[in-house]
Amino acid sequence: MSHKVYTIITIAILSLLIASCAVSPTGRKQMLIYSKGQMSQMGITAYDSMKNEGKLVKDARVNQYVRCVTDALLQHIPAGLSGENWEVSVFSDDTPNAFALPGAKIGIHTGMLKVAEKSGQLAAVVGHEIGHVWADHGNERMSQQTLAQAGLQMVAVLAGEPSTQKNMAMSALGIATQGVVLKFSRDQESEADTIGLEMMAKAGFNPQEAVNLWRRMAEQSQGSNVPEFMSTHPSEATRIERLSQQLSKVMPLYHQARGVGANPQCRPPKV
Repeated sequence: MSHKVYTIITIAILSLLIASCAVSPTGRKQMLIYSKGQMSQMGITAYDSMKNEGKLVKDARVNQYVRCVTDALLQHIPAGLSGENWEVSVFSDDTPNAFALPGAKIGIHTGMLKVAEKSGQLAAVVGHEIGHVWADHGNERMSQQTLAQAGLQMVAVLAGEPSTQKNMAMSALGIATQGVVLKFSRDQESEADTIGLEMMAKAGFNPQEAVNLWRRMAEQSQGSNVPEFMSTHPSEATRIERLSQQLSKVMPLYHQARGVGANPQCRPPKV
């Protein structure tokens, strides 16, 4: 490849990096190269695929309960997110999992409902997942992956490997398809915890239940959790400690919300 072409590619990547600079809700610098529309479309596509492949819970009591908790939280998100029609589905799956995707999509596994035994604990889970969408974590992760892949492909181009342009396009598509369901980094997990904790407090859910939730998660994972240094996620102990430290900041929000009548009446049914 000529020096001129190399220069053009380098300038293009640098321009993209400059244009993609953003700041998360907690003030952390981010790099976002995908548009909101692109992320929404990918989230909707992934969600539809999950619904087609999974088994949805039809029990009206379960769905109404999850919807009750979710609706209380959604009153405290930014205008750009609150204007969307959020879809909430409960999946019959014993794994204690939940997720939220761009495009206003939320999924809860029945296994999580067994761990999050109180509405406040479910609010901690759902608030955390909404926090990921609020903070554009899916976009951030995909952007990092895409730019890293682009750098590797540039090296391949310079080395004269064949079909590089085609491989680059296929790799980008693969990243885009998988990006919305990739695990988040420790920083992103911590940020989602912070956002979710404040959100649940403003909605009238006791933030202490977030700590109780992770204590229950720790009990559930005994013997199966991996050391923190080997995982992108904070350990349960680290999470409990950090959330406990944040309680003093969010409890006044909770008391203020209760003082003006915020008291979600969401009663968990038997799962």
